[in-house]
Amino acid sequence: MKPSPQQAEAQGARIHGVDCRPVRELIAKIGAKWSMMIITRLSHGPMRFNALRRDIGGISQKVLTQSLRELERDGFVTRTVTPVIPPRVDYALTDLGRDLLVPVNALGAWAVANQARVAAARAAYEQKVPVV
Repeated sequence: MKPSPQQAEAQGARIHGVDCRPVRELIAKIGAKWSMMIITRLSHGPMRFNALRRDIGGISQKVLTQSLRELERDGFVTRTVTPVIPPRVDYALTDLGRDLLVPVNALGAWAVANQARVAAARAAYEQKVPVV
């Protein structure tokens, strides 16, 4: 009997008996452009929202808010509100967020070390593929 599309998808999402969908979802989330930049910026210590926004540059208030909420929800970032006037809100990495710095920094170092090779591969590809 042929498996249903849902069964085929579930089977295709398994490697060595492990369901890869949650892993794929998590990697997509932490690999997002803004998430990696936020995590990297917070590696230097806690930051207030506007300082983080200025430091990153090019991120809207809405996107930064959404990204911080997702990172907080997943346990990478903490949000601390200090009851002063006006309220002070600081964001910091959790232990899990600091653990994430190891592969993030390794990936960044790899990208820097290999950017010339990637550029050369792109140039070679463009010479082979006709532009339509």
